[in-house]
Amino acid sequence: MSDKSPSFSIKNWSQDDQPREKLLYKGKATLSDAELVAILIGSGNREESAVALCKRILASADNNLSALGKLSIKQLMAFKGIGEAKAITIAAAMELGRRRRGEEALVSKKISSSISVFELMQPIIGELEHEEFWIIYVNNSNKVLKKNQLSKGGITGTLVDVRLVLKTALECGATGLILVHNHPSGTLKPSEADKQITSKLKMASESLDIKVLDHLIITEKAYFSFTDENIL
Repeated sequence: MSDKSPSFSIKNWSQDDQPREKLLYKGKATLSDAELVAILIGSGNREESAVALCKRILASADNNLSALGKLSIKQLMAFKGIGEAKAITIAAAMELGRRRRGEEALVSKKISSSISVFELMQPIIGELEHEEFWIIYVNNSNKVLKKNQLSKGGITGTLVDVRLVLKTALECGATGLILVHNHPSGTLKPSEADKQITSKLKMASESLDIKVLDHLIITEKAYFSFTDENIL
């Protein structure tokens, strides 16, 4: 009897257990998250197949792809069978998925409600561990002309340059502004600083016939709209 451990590479699995072939012949929608990640890494370790390993990795992230995308290279490499190259492949795939969400939100490039602002900006700032303040510039039809990161700071808050906001608005011919920033803490309650910044930009913009249409506070899965709550 051979002392060699059996190979758990995908090519040696039974036909039913080969995720590449399953994707090819049955379609990508038939694969589980673990099977899709298993295709990325190709093989598992001496004790478990790639799918079994990926199930374990996903379980550590509560079977949540957003949580998986937040795992660092070092955290991924803590799993036996995941070296640097495989960890980088998983991280790259998660980042592509995040960027795709952002692009899909940009297809219409038209703001129809607060939820459309959330869908546009959540992939960009919703999962960050630091605070960022963005301005979305729109025309009379609420079509997005431009979106700019205005400031980037710690969890304690950000600084907003009103003159820069209005300069950019005039340059791109915007008639409306939508303010957006994230709360890494997860709280949706606007701070006094949030209210002051909104009021300051609203007053300055009105003198140039530019309206502040909304201010959204975004977290990973939810948002707060100043307009929806009638406090703008």
